[in-house]
Amino acid sequence: MNAAKHPVDIHVGKRVRQRRWMLGVTQQQLAERVGIKFQQIQKYETGMNRISASRLWDIAGVLDVPVSFFFEGLDGPEAAAPDVEGDILADREALQLVRSYYAIPENQRRQLFELARVLSAA
Repeated sequence: MNAAKHPVDIHVGKRVRQRRWMLGVTQQQLAERVGIKFQQIQKYETGMNRISASRLWDIAGVLDVPVSFFFEGLDGPEAAAPDVEGDILADREALQLVRSYYAIPENQRRQLFELARVLSAA
């Protein structure tokens, strides 16, 4: 039986993937730290498989975020529909840019931010 993916499972999976990418952690590394196979992480990240509460707790611990992090952006049933256009961090290039941005020393990062603001307003 192949059940349809639930929008909340898709959202939570995307948030797992986003956080993992932000930290530069591979699916294999996350799986090892949680004690499962990396294929299971793949299924979680696509929303193919639901993440149990205890597994989500473990993943949150490894990724150093509260469990609530995975539900941010969901305000209620009407917000459970996937927002592909608004999900900028679903783009691999955007995630790499954010990760690189936070690797820059803070004073230089602020200067880069100001430059980006000025250029985007032009």
